[in-house]
Amino acid sequence: MKEIKLSEAFLNRMKDLLGEEEYEAYIRSFEEDRLYGLRVNTLKITPETFKEMTSLSLKPVPWIKNGFYYEGDERPAKDPCYYAGLYYLQEPSAMTPASLLPVQPGDKVLDLCAAPGGKSTELGAKLSGKGMLVSNDISNSRAKALLKNLELWGIENSCVTSEEPRKLKETFGAFFDKILIDAPCSGEGMFRKDVDMVKSYEEHGPEYYAQIQKEIVNQAADMLVPGGLLLYSTCTFSICEDEDIIRFLLEEHPDMELIPLPLFEGASEGIGLSGCLRLFPHRIKGEGHFMALLKKRQADIVSDRKESRKEKEAALPEELTEFLSMTTKPLDRSRIRIKNEMVYYLPEGFPEQARSLRFLRTGLLLGEMKKGRFEPAQAFAMALKAEEFRQVVSWEKSDERVIRYLKGETISLKEEEGKIKGWCLVCFDGFPLGFAKGTGSTLKNKYYPGWRWQ
Repeated sequence: MKEIKLSEAFLNRMKDLLGEEEYEAYIRSFEEDRLYGLRVNTLKITPETFKEMTSLSLKPVPWIKNGFYYEGDERPAKDPCYYAGLYYLQEPSAMTPASLLPVQPGDKVLDLCAAPGGKSTELGAKLSGKGMLVSNDISNSRAKALLKNLELWGIENSCVTSEEPRKLKETFGAFFDKILIDAPCSGEGMFRKDVDMVKSYEEHGPEYYAQIQKEIVNQAADMLVPGGLLLYSTCTFSICEDEDIIRFLLEEHPDMELIPLPLFEGASEGIGLSGCLRLFPHRIKGEGHFMALLKKRQADIVSDRKESRKEKEAALPEELTEFLSMTTKPLDRSRIRIKNEMVYYLPEGFPEQARSLRFLRTGLLLGEMKKGRFEPAQAFAMALKAEEFRQVVSWEKSDERVIRYLKGETISLKEEEGKIKGWCLVCFDGFPLGFAKGTGSTLKNKYYPGWRWQ
């Protein structure tokens, strides 16, 4: 075992859970190195194309269509592809919950415990820019990391909130078609990956988290429309945080039913509750996880989903209109809002009653009005495709100016590239990185300072 001191109480419980023979296999899994994974952003590139273009040593995660293992000594976070939002670094088992929630374009989706964004980025990609994703985390500081990851991925129809589940329920009512709860838990399944989880476990064990989880699932069930789906997941093995929470939910909400999840090689059934899915590190190439999918039965009642009003298209400032003429990206002008000089593009179906919530972001930040001029936002650049902007400069990935741009430096154009005046979208190999403003043969760097290459 790799210098991970586990309590006798935990070890005895795992022995009871698995049985003597399988327990020994579980213990031996600690002698193996943790696994590293990345998940490809299908909004921007196909897994097949990405595998062809990358220098990383990738092997597919068998049960995740866009998931790959990479070697632990590689540094994918120090690659322009990462800065272009082409992939998210994520432990392979943690990719599973979002992959199993059948989100369709146009759905209204809630990721209730969303930070730092691993699940939300995948849910947003599944929406393909249609419908709405509400990504919430009760921690404001963690929600900021969540916002960055959603913007990096180019998710244009997301709202980021930092609220208690009860406040969301009071605001939305039965509104969402799909809900994902990656619940706070004791983290038993991550002990090999993160030794600090062991220390946290000693302070707050399964019983502590079970009470929090019951409160969360209770609120979430009330936010689901009839016919809607809820996926509950944890990264722990404790029955009181897993199957017992599902039993509690089914007892408290008779209108909910368990939908069996399909098994794949290495995955296990729930313990004492058929239809759930468990992942163990001695059975698959990944860490520990639990998942269950539930459906709210259809009823002969009308959902209390509060639809948004259709807003009239407001007159926009001339400077903003002039900039928007440079993009061919289809934007519904009636969904553009200006608040405190910041310009936002709201998701379709954004409900009027939600304006009372504590938002870090409502939709896509297009930019800011600054003393009679418009300056586009980094988030807007990441939501564009190269062909959707009229003035583009694109270098090969190997061009040293790519890294210099990501560092925030002023860039000189080569003579054969001609001259550029005004706003342009900076790309490598056709993948947007951000905006710059041309003054002829020089590009004034507008890459967001908080994201710069360090």
